[in-house]
Amino acid sequence: MPKILSKSKNFLGIGLKYSAYQNSKIVIVSAPLEKTVSYGKGTAKGPKEILKSSHYVEFYDEETNREICFDLGICTLAPLDFEYMRMDMALDKIYLATKKLLEDDKFVVTLGGEHSLSFAPVKAYSEHYSNLSILQIDAHSDLRDSYENSKLSHACVMARVAEINKNIIQVGIRAQDKTEFEFIKKNKIPVFYARDIRANKFGRDWKKKVLSKLKKNVYITFDVDGLDPSIIPSTGTPEPGGLFWDETLDLLKLIGKEKNVVGFDVVELAPVKSHPASNFTAAKLVYKIINYAFQ
Repeated sequence: MPKILSKSKNFLGIGLKYSAYQNSKIVIVSAPLEKTVSYGKGTAKGPKEILKSSHYVEFYDEETNREICFDLGICTLAPLDFEYMRMDMALDKIYLATKKLLEDDKFVVTLGGEHSLSFAPVKAYSEHYSNLSILQIDAHSDLRDSYENSKLSHACVMARVAEINKNIIQVGIRAQDKTEFEFIKKNKIPVFYARDIRANKFGRDWKKKVLSKLKKNVYITFDVDGLDPSIIPSTGTPEPGGLFWDETLDLLKLIGKEKNVVGFDVVELAPVKSHPASNFTAAKLVYKIINYAFQ
């Protein structure tokens, strides 16, 4: 049985009856991985601060009219330890942990940490589920083949994902280099650029157009810099002109209704003491996606 966190440290601060491993459908994995960040630092502190802030998130969700934490149970595992590990070893540790949880029929939520870690759960999910799409909400394409002499950089994570699953749909992108643009064109990756959404290029039903690109099963990788910095400024590489809260939740709610959301990660929160609201917003986002996934 894996080691779990107590009520004082777990997600939402819920008691053992609803957070024990055997009683919980949903499992929170904290992956405080930070080895390749290139601008603002601090993502290793993200999972802990999300868990801490989650104690102030309401159990009841007014949209879905339920307290899903009590209906399905949410277990929070002790954080993974990556000390003295190379990046490839750290990713393998996350992959094996996720694979075991999927074998136990758990819905896995991974908290980061830098975005490079998302390759690991995506690999496990791609092996476990057929007909799987990867929905990437992000400011950056993350499709570089290599960055700062590393193929496992946070700037390369989706290039590595594409090597095992090319069913990638990107939403909110507003920063990329030419090689990434060429990769997207060559591989015909659907991209909903933030500026094009704002310019109404996709029309009022842009969310339905995102939905139409997704296969039956969907894994969501959510880099918080996909949101506008006015929503979550505490992130390593903020980009102006991002997605706003309500339109993002509307998209996630629609996908939860129409598709089978099988798991997700939330990454790249870089907490700063002067803006604790970012931590709370990230925690609220995690709980909203959980609620939407089980509508």
